[in-house]
Amino acid sequence: MEENVIYKLSKKFAIRIVKLYSYLCNEKKEYVMSKQLYRCGTSIGANVAESLFAQSDADYLSKLKISLKEANEAKYWLELLFESNYLSTQEFDSMTNDVNTIIGTTVNIINKKQKQ
Repeated sequence: MEENVIYKLSKKFAIRIVKLYSYLCNEKKEYVMSKQLYRCGTSIGANVAESLFAQSDADYLSKLKISLKEANEAKYWLELLFESNYLSTQEFDSMTNDVNTIIGTTVNIINKKQKQ
């Protein structure tokens, strides 16, 4: 099932976000942007998890659309952290690749469900 794919992707991303948050706080002493990234980056998977037990198709789509918004927000905070020199190019590229995969997969799932 596709929702299992997005569930796995978003959970893996959330774990990376938790580790990145710890690194940014402990090594870079950056607390504000990293906290914002932590909140939206972990919220993606939480909303996907909720969507698995949605009460209706509308509820399911709503949860996935919230996940999509959170993923776009995470991408924004990653860009700010990179452009503020808190992330290396390698760190930024790796995290951005993951979030872009989540965004693309979520969009595909939403589009497919809306066509049904």
